[in-house]
Amino acid sequence: MASTTTGAGDRIDQVDLHEFKYSIDNIGTDASGNRAVARGSVTEFKAFALVITTRDGARGEYVSVHSGKSGVLVSQVRGLAPLVVGADPEAREAIFNKLKRAHRHFMAVGHSAIDIALWDMAGKSAKRPVWRLLGGYRDRLPTYASTLNGGRQGILDSKEAYADYARQCAELGYKGFKIHGWGEGDRKEEAGNILHVAKSLGTRMELMYDAASELRTFADAIYVGKACDEAGYYWYEDPFMDAGWSPHAARQLKTHVKTPLLLTEHVRGLETKVPWLVAGATDFVRTDPDYDMGITGAMKTAHLAEAFGLDCEVHAAGPAQRHCMAAMRNTNWYELSLVAPGVRNPVPPVFGSGYSDELEAVGPDGCFPVPVGPGLGVEYDWDYINKNRVSLQTFRR
Repeated sequence: MASTTTGAGDRIDQVDLHEFKYSIDNIGTDASGNRAVARGSVTEFKAFALVITTRDGARGEYVSVHSGKSGVLVSQVRGLAPLVVGADPEAREAIFNKLKRAHRHFMAVGHSAIDIALWDMAGKSAKRPVWRLLGGYRDRLPTYASTLNGGRQGILDSKEAYADYARQCAELGYKGFKIHGWGEGDRKEEAGNILHVAKSLGTRMELMYDAASELRTFADAIYVGKACDEAGYYWYEDPFMDAGWSPHAARQLKTHVKTPLLLTEHVRGLETKVPWLVAGATDFVRTDPDYDMGITGAMKTAHLAEAFGLDCEVHAAGPAQRHCMAAMRNTNWYELSLVAPGVRNPVPPVFGSGYSDELEAVGPDGCFPVPVGPGLGVEYDWDYINKNRVSLQTFRR
């Protein structure tokens, strides 16, 4: 295996892992345990910030955006951080493969934060945004509004409420709208919502549906998929409770449903995605730099999909997601997740430099911008992080 400590360059001297908390109004959990709208509820989330510094003072930063899964992510980052101390920070490919092997029993999600922070450091050192280092393709990102799971307490509590919210998003300039349903997996209710929103919107927006693996059976997935067919949905995502892990099940579903499938969000790593493409089990490939071993891993997935002639859609909102999409030809949409009427986006409130993933931040062209500052192009509110910090771990040479 290639060493990450060869050569005469700078070395990673310290890794700091900060965990902090914040609260969001009108968010709770639904029957499946996912974040969902809940009027009057206040939910405390945890997030983490990672800082990598070198002996010469270079600095790379990352703040988690998937706050609902922060506990799993941070525990894996904690296990991997000592392995990069002393490494050459520019040897991202060597570090990627070292951590990939070390992390092979644990699905590799914790690897992502380290890789993203190293790309941030590289961009800052070069005084260039990451997307330029990756080979820029675009600087405006067509965006769809992606809802939180619906609730039963006055927010997204009916098909009419979803349709009203879709129209609000269209009026703001969004060209796409994705439904996350209610979490109970009621196929008739979900299909009814799919059809009603499409009828209400007409041709104003492209519509997507994400079952979030909550439909109980293969038969339920077919039933809801046929509603997507009837309504002309752009894609049908993670249909049922195989957890999005079975290419055989997806291939079988494709024989019954015409709407393009979007899968592999829950399939970690490059090699494990290959059987899906070989089997023709998905029409769109999913990647996420926060889950797929960082920016390095997400771009490998995008190029894999490109080699098969497929589009690769980036999951979720965040600075790393924007940089990846800006450097990808074979992708269509930025996912502005997770939004709902009167609910603040549940990302940590620490992003500066004019960066925003709030619903109203969309441009009149229906796009979000790509940060143009060095690295990830985002400054973080360290006063907020330190004030709300619940733990700090430091790893040194």
